Amino acid sequence: MGLQAFTHIERNVTAIRKQMEAAAVRAGRNPEDVKLIAVTKSVGPPQVEALYACGVRFFGENRLPGVADKQAVTPRDTAEWRMVGHLQRRKARDVVELFDGVDSIDRLKLAETLQRRCEEQERQLRVLLEVNVSGEPNKYGLAPGEVEGMLAAIRPLDRLSVEGVMTMAPLADDPEEVRPVFTRLRELAEGLGLPERSMGMSNDFEVAIEEGATQVRIGTALFG
Repeated sequence: MGLQAFTHIERNVTAIRKQMEAAAVRAGRNPEDVKLIAVTKSVGPPQVEALYACGVRFFGENRLPGVADKQAVTPRDTAEWRMVGHLQRRKARDVVELFDGVDSIDRLKLAETLQRRCEEQERQLRVLLEVNVSGEPNKYGLAPGEVEGMLAAIRPLDRLSVEGVMTMAPLADDPEEVRPVFTRLRELAEGLGLPERSMGMSNDFEVAIEEGATQVRIGTALFG
């Protein structure tokens, strides 16, 4: 990667972190309580290496092809990789081998498959339950009313540590339009005693932070 390309990513990381900090301060929150998850599905190892050099330590991927090459440029003991996309059960073995966490648990059979693969590989996995707060038919995820039952069903799976919930808000020109989605997820997480709330992407992460996001998933804004 050339110096100009690295500088571009470095500038974007700095700008996003400033926006994150400002949003947290507006909400009376500690900026350190919000993690930047860099979504790297559209870039290769050089961009991942640049992100790591800029201090990014949390990475999200939507699919398996190519992820091992990206992980190879980040130290495994200091970088955390999370599967943030919809996951098919037949890919569970590879996901358990490659990832530290799965942020898209939306059905019990998937959780049970991940539990078995973790047992085989003597691994632990941090997971989030995906919630379709907006109720859009084209999105994956549990309905809000299903989360408590799913949480109870998954808790006996001792290889999976359920840390919180995740949602994807509808696309909107004005981020204010999706504020109620983020509010609902926060309220749901708080009611269930779950500390992690993964919500907010490149176009709406500031509103998500104001509403209680502990993780924001940023892709386009890092590389555009």
